[in-house]
Amino acid sequence: MTTTAAAAGTRRHTGTYPAEPRQAGLARAELAGWLGGCPQAGEAILAASEFATNSVLHSLSRHGGAFTLRAEVRQDRVRIEVEDAGGQWRDGPRDDGRPHGFDVVTAIAGAGNWGIDGDACGRIAWARLGW
Repeated sequence: MTTTAAAAGTRRHTGTYPAEPRQAGLARAELAGWLGGCPQAGEAILAASEFATNSVLHSLSRHGGAFTLRAEVRQDRVRIEVEDAGGQWRDGPRDDGRPHGFDVVTAIAGAGNWGIDGDACGRIAWARLGW
């Protein structure tokens, strides 16, 4: 885990974790401690948890790899991202009638305030939350 201070009012955090199910919870707890009383900390932690869980369950990282959680807090927003080893992508609506992780992220971040960049060789899922 690393924490750095950048431009005035900006803090950055990075943690890399083995892509194992219990590690998503450890990453979430570490992020919660780092964010402290930050506005929208709960929403940022939830988005990070959804992204980390997706990495552990669905990316190529799950085969002995890792995921990296990054957070950046500025005076008016927080950005969360999780990087993994990529893999095959299943996109589109689910037909089981219940919300899934990315639906949750859309609900808390809003359309256009989150996304997934990369390809089958590596992906970064990110969200930004303002206050």
